Amino acid sequence: MTPSHRCEAYSSAGEEEEEEEEEEEKNVSPSQRDEVIQWLAKLKYQFNLYPETLALASSLLDRFLATVKAHPKYLSCIAISCFFLAAKTVEEDEKIPVLKVLARDSFCGCSSSEILRMERIILDKLNWDLHTATPLDFLHIFHAIAVSTRPQLLFSLPKLSPSQHLAVLTKQLLHCIACSQLLQFKGSMLALAMVSLEMEKLIPDWLPLTIELLQKAQMDSSQLIHCRELVAHHLSTLQSSLPLNSVYVYRPLKHTLVTCDEGVFRLHPSSVPGPDFSKDNSKPEVPVRSTAAFCHHLPAASGCKHTSAKRKVEEMEVDDFYDGIKRLYNEDNGSENVGSVCGTDVSRQEGHASPCPPLQPVSVM
Repeated sequence: MTPSHRCEAYSSAGEEEEEEEEEEEKNVSPSQRDEVIQWLAKLKYQFNLYPETLALASSLLDRFLATVKAHPKYLSCIAISCFFLAAKTVEEDEKIPVLKVLARDSFCGCSSSEILRMERIILDKLNWDLHTATPLDFLHIFHAIAVSTRPQLLFSLPKLSPSQHLAVLTKQLLHCIACSQLLQFKGSMLALAMVSLEMEKLIPDWLPLTIELLQKAQMDSSQLIHCRELVAHHLSTLQSSLPLNSVYVYRPLKHTLVTCDEGVFRLHPSSVPGPDFSKDNSKPEVPVRSTAAFCHHLPAASGCKHTSAKRKVEEMEVDDFYDGIKRLYNEDNGSENVGSVCGTDVSRQEGHASPCPPLQPVSVM
């Protein structure tokens, strides 16, 4: 081969490599997909929407990206359009975000008209079929079967009701949805792997129940084993990302609540001074979040009503709880009394109880 021919061969090979790199740049990478799903998860919390909305938005996004080759610069517009479609499909009418507000507060970088145009493109590519089963739907089914067939499943977790336990699994599932490595498995396989891992920690006879669910879902056991390994590794990274020594700084309130006539609460200065930053200090003053900043007009002590067992739910995130799960497990009519809001109980708020949650040991998986 002459030197001129060698130069031509090298140049043609270099051109092919550049074309391949350009093709890769034109497609959405797995890391870019994971980042945009995490961004949608933040929007879900920001607009206080259901977990089903995020699960459906992720499913619509993956289906669309599997149909067309999208440029990364359009990814945010595609994702916010899928999110808006999912919200209109799942949420109640009064909970659906206004499109202009969604485009403005999400900082997606596109206008309302651009979102509507992208929405129409997505609907055309998906043949207007938005009602598809998500991994969260299968999680509800498998968890309901596990709780009904193994009532002892939650005996080791006496403080958690079935709906609270499902809320914990839902949060873990939404974290796994943002992992592109798990896209190789079906939504039913991912949900069963999570339920199987949870049952392994709670009951000794988890394997027969897992096999029973596997046979009902008609799935391959080898794929389930592989999925379990990836899910366990991904959840371990979630646990290890938590701080090993969480420190809560308690700032005493400057006001306390005292009871007056007819059950009216009023503010009085507290005898416990709180640490304030001086104006000369460069650190800003931290605002105090407390219900003591408001005056509450409550009934008199003689007509004080006991709160229901739903007060226990306040320890968890509100958006992880919704009426659909509680209706699934018939927990709407809880009659257990866990406390009262009478004037006699307000004395416990005068410096004896910290508004910070108690320190919990972190379990490293």
